[in-house]
Amino acid sequence: MRLKVLSCVALATLSLAACNSTSSAPPVAASVAPTPMAAAPTGPTFDGPLLGPDGRCTGPSTGTATVIESGISECDLVRLKGKPATDVLVGESGKGQREVQVLYSEPGGRELYFFVNNRLDRIAKP
Repeated sequence: MRLKVLSCVALATLSLAACNSTSSAPPVAASVAPTPMAAAPTGPTFDGPLLGPDGRCTGPSTGTATVIESGISECDLVRLKGKPATDVLVGESGKGQREVQVLYSEPGGRELYFFVNNRLDRIAKP
């Protein structure tokens, strides 16, 4: 019995000694071929021209909208209004969406148009 206990202690000592080895050889690492990373999303893409901060479109409007309603593009609004916007704010939401606020000062009051990803989302007439 005593021999059995001594051999277990010796085996445990050798096992633990291997963990604390002072050998200067670097550890062997498994070689793994690097996998190419997928391209990061560049953000949303939009159909047609966009409205710039100066109130002008980046290209000719190709839309066919005949009335100002939800879903029309920024440049459709400018085309239907017949003149550049009074003021334009272009930004990005916390969700990575393009957000544009378009202000038209009319003789009867102001109209504020809110666009998300080049589509009219809502209209405010304060």
